[in-house]
Amino acid sequence: MDDFLVAKVTISDLFKIKSKGEKFACLTAYDATFSHLISQCGIEVILVGDSLGNVIQGHKTTLQVTVKNMAYHTACVTKIEPQSLVITDLPFMSYPHSDEAIKTAATMMRSGAEMVKVEGGQWLSSIIFDLVERGIPVCGHLGLTPQSFHMLGGYKVQGRNEVEAATILSDALSIQEAGASLLVLECVPETLASEISAKLKIPVIGIGAGPNTDGQVLVLHDMLGLTTNSPSFSKDFLRDADSVTTAIKTFLNSVKNREFPEEDNWYS
Repeated sequence: MDDFLVAKVTISDLFKIKSKGEKFACLTAYDATFSHLISQCGIEVILVGDSLGNVIQGHKTTLQVTVKNMAYHTACVTKIEPQSLVITDLPFMSYPHSDEAIKTAATMMRSGAEMVKVEGGQWLSSIIFDLVERGIPVCGHLGLTPQSFHMLGGYKVQGRNEVEAATILSDALSIQEAGASLLVLECVPETLASEISAKLKIPVIGIGAGPNTDGQVLVLHDMLGLTTNSPSFSKDFLRDADSVTTAIKTFLNSVKNREFPEEDNWYS
């Protein structure tokens, strides 16, 4: 089956997918070659992630990634005008207040991004509101937020106790109320992700968050088996494929057919 996207994917399309109870897929990309391939394969969303700090630059965390780095890779990804919706991460400490957030987001939008992603809870509400008011679409990110690596004590599952779960749910509702169009939930229990996905009107993208979010995202290098010590929520789709293209299409179809994630790829 040819999964080629025949039209540019918009946020409205993702809302339609959610309303129909269907699923969509997202992969990270950092260059023109993979951007083109991912789009050709029919993946609805490309994330220019600050995970490039790990898989491209070789750092242990994403904290070393700069605004200049993100703008450069966003320009590379969008140069070929992919049909996928392109979201770019705002890097660590580039959005502590609205003025800085607006400046950083404008840089990413001028580089080709169609939405920006920010990590954090209720404290971000006013910043998200200010970005949206100025015509910049926003994706939130809750649960395991990699830019808070040191505060969290490493890459750990979040929301396992009642207090943490209630805070994440409250943060999700606040982010939606502030005007965010999408939300990423990373490494939270499957039951919590299911509850949040059901309660939010905006589409929710999961990574290590179970099968009931509206979309699924993986880091490209993880799903191609290129990284050592890949997280348990990921899967090597290239292992049983005859090409990278086949691996990407298998990921897409596995998400849409609710075959991925499997129980080994989420947390209770």
